[in-house]
Amino acid sequence: TSFSTPKKKKRDDGMREHVTGCARSEGYYKIDKKDKLKYLNNSRAFAEEPPADTQVRTRPLPAAERRSEQRRLLSSFTGSCDSDLLKFNQLKFRKKKLKFCKSHIHDWGLFAMEPIAADEMVIEYVGQNIRQVIADMREKRYEDEGIGSSYMFRVDHDTIIDATKCGNFARFINHSCNPNCYAKVITVESQKKIVIYSKQHINVNEEITYDYKFPIEDVKIPCLCGSENCRGTLN
Repeated sequence: TSFSTPKKKKRDDGMREHVTGCARSEGYYKIDKKDKLKYLNNSRAFAEEPPADTQVRTRPLPAAERRSEQRRLLSSFTGSCDSDLLKFNQLKFRKKKLKFCKSHIHDWGLFAMEPIAADEMVIEYVGQNIRQVIADMREKRYEDEGIGSSYMFRVDHDTIIDATKCGNFARFINHSCNPNCYAKVITVESQKKIVIYSKQHINVNEEITYDYKFPIEDVKIPCLCGSENCRGTLN
């Protein structure tokens, strides 16, 4: 039962030659330290000398250069893509600090808790997307339930966002005839969304307002914004 195992040959590079053609089929064996160091030195030298045409800078950039590079990439990306989409994505990751509390205009209002520059996205008007027929039914039902205010925002001819029972802080924004914000419809992933933009610089604790632009009707809704050029009615 005792068979003599043939002596393992070594290749020219000093590594052991596998008779079966596969190292995994020959079991565990120990490699001499000399052979191991020789192999490691050869592989390290090869890794440290890449071809001239593939050499790249591996030195980490300083913080100032990194920020500059990020701004450059952002500006190039803004130029090639829709700026509204880019701003909307930024708004999702870094929401503006807002709060709602009692307003001198009407009931509750939305106020800025941080300075907001001009032409910035302030908040998205969130709610349920419904059709005009459903909006008419809900408006009547809200009146029957005694809900004094319904928060419906028209997106287009047959799409309305209802934030009466399912919405965010944007529904607390009051109307003003001289507003500091305006509403804009943008398209994100083939879906229309309403976003409130800042019209001018907004200070801390300043109330967020925009023009509701209600259609003209016979039954007038009084406006309480108190601005110098107040129209007197919302519609």
